[in-house]
Amino acid sequence: MSLVRAFVLKTAAMKPVERMVRHSKVFRSLVRRFIAGDTLEEAIEASKSLLGKGLMVTLDMLGENTKSVSEADQATASYIEMLDRISAPDVQDRAPRGLGVEPINISIKLTQCGLDLGREIAEANYHSVLERSRQHGGFVRIDMEGSDYTERTIEIVTSAFERFGGTGTVLQSYLRRTPQDVETMIRLGCRIRLVKGAYLEPASVAIPEKAKVDEAYLTEAKRLLEAGKHPAIATHDEKIIGQLLAFVAERKIDKSSFEFQMLYGIRRDLQERLSATGHLVRVYVPFGDAWYPYFTRRLAERPANALFILKSLLRR
Repeated sequence: MSLVRAFVLKTAAMKPVERMVRHSKVFRSLVRRFIAGDTLEEAIEASKSLLGKGLMVTLDMLGENTKSVSEADQATASYIEMLDRISAPDVQDRAPRGLGVEPINISIKLTQCGLDLGREIAEANYHSVLERSRQHGGFVRIDMEGSDYTERTIEIVTSAFERFGGTGTVLQSYLRRTPQDVETMIRLGCRIRLVKGAYLEPASVAIPEKAKVDEAYLTEAKRLLEAGKHPAIATHDEKIIGQLLAFVAERKIDKSSFEFQMLYGIRRDLQERLSATGHLVRVYVPFGDAWYPYFTRRLAERPANALFILKSLLRR
């Protein structure tokens, strides 16, 4: 991990810095660019706009690490409400048709379901969400969190997938274990979103050099494109996207067999350009007042990310 990235994450963890960012009008305007709103209805309105442009959506309620059973139950109830809301006619009527995959789904976190309180609590809540999703014919993605949760997340998702179907998770290319996890998920037939990774991890667990992370990402993405079940290639890196598009063309991989995923408010021009050329593009739409950890991870993903965000503001 670069010194700059570590510095950003460690600085952001300081309470005075958090208070400053939360109450600064300058930062608030940036936050509003990348967070769809504080409420589900605000996120639904943002999602309708994206769906109307032919883009797909993943809705994400920000927050993690619930500290009580009641908090975990409340998060689970909110997830179920999200599933009901995205299945309503006013949302579905805006969605593009004939994609071969659900146009709008949700992403959740096991720590919001109560994983820190016990695996049984988190699994019971996750399964409740999957029961409702199955009623709607939907799909639920489990976000991957820090490396302390990786093994448990993969075990819980594997068990749930075998029981319910309609679920998948995220793999992070900077983790040294990811090549093996890619093969495990391919054998299972479970849908994967591939990201580079944004948590502060030791070098013993995660690859610290950006160039090597990029190399790992490309290798794993190509493997998933060839053998995975509808993989989600989650990146804004145009160089990597260009290399993968060339790979897809060379191997004659069907455009409908995978999707690109990008974050709300980042590279909207690239999202729309890929969609216009017939590629499936899904936008990750976060909402809620627990936005601070998400926002700081976006800033720290690479040393130039703060500048990247400012450039994005100027592009559109």
